[in-house]
Amino acid sequence: DFAPELLTEAKRLIRLKHYSYSTEKTYLQWIKRFLDYSKQTARKEAIAELGTADCINFLSYLALQEKVSASTQNQAFNAILFLFRHVLCKDMGDMAETVRAKRGQKLPVVFSVEEVKQLLSCLSGRDLLVAGLIYGSGLRLMELARLRVKDVDMDLNTLTVRSGKGDKDRTTILPATVKDPLRNHLTEVKKLHEKDLACGYGDVHLPNALGRKYPNVGKEWAWQYVFPANNLSVDPRSGKVRRHHISDTAIQDVIKKAIQKAGIPKFATVHTLRHSFATHLLMNGVNIREVQELLGHKNVETTMIYTHVIRDMTHAPKSPLDVLLAGQNDRKSK
Repeated sequence: DFAPELLTEAKRLIRLKHYSYSTEKTYLQWIKRFLDYSKQTARKEAIAELGTADCINFLSYLALQEKVSASTQNQAFNAILFLFRHVLCKDMGDMAETVRAKRGQKLPVVFSVEEVKQLLSCLSGRDLLVAGLIYGSGLRLMELARLRVKDVDMDLNTLTVRSGKGDKDRTTILPATVKDPLRNHLTEVKKLHEKDLACGYGDVHLPNALGRKYPNVGKEWAWQYVFPANNLSVDPRSGKVRRHHISDTAIQDVIKKAIQKAGIPKFATVHTLRHSFATHLLMNGVNIREVQELLGHKNVETTMIYTHVIRDMTHAPKSPLDVLLAGQNDRKSK
């Protein structure tokens, strides 16, 4: 069976390119599904014969039989493209431009200010701090999870996001109202870190090759996660026992339960808090270019989607139903 060798090589190249662990898992899952679908798992020669037609057939199967969304289809395509380009070293030509699923413009789900109040009132402690920072700073889910102590500046009221989407750094707002709760939270996190150190642990994952260049830096307080996991675990890449950051599913569960408890009738997620951050800033008159910088968007066109959400309805034409009923009421009053 040649597939395990292929997956091992794909994993090696993914790590060589410094892709995140979540991207590694996703790509390997899709590559395995593609090979299983193509029934090309046994012979090396059969895998070498894979081509554009096999890719198109698999994506068609996902779209027509599995009925996956456009974003899921594109995720699968990105994984297969990685397989062909970097593992099999095959040129896919212009297929990258022709096979991707096209997505229509979708307006983001946004909470009203009152709904944010209701949601936050259903949380307390660390969970309230997590939701408050995502909404108050406009963080993506994993940006919040990977936040480190050194990137919190209480004096400048800023948070620094390291290696965000597109591997870019940026600064964003640290809400003044979370500073005291955050200080108290970090005091408890430091106690936990000192306990880990006393037990022979306390080392965290470091980006790129910092861990090899500075072997003891991973134990320093500044590099610890602001929101560490409750338990120690084995790092899947290094095999070391460490305290990782809070998981994405833990954050998702917290926000999901709060939305339900608040009785907010919207199909909302953690990311809805980030959408609300951007929308409410624009409603308060903040320049769209500044909002773009705070969100870390590459193009202002991406940020422009929020202007569709906040358009001023006071100048919109009246509904013909309102005009009709208003006329009826006027006649009745006479």
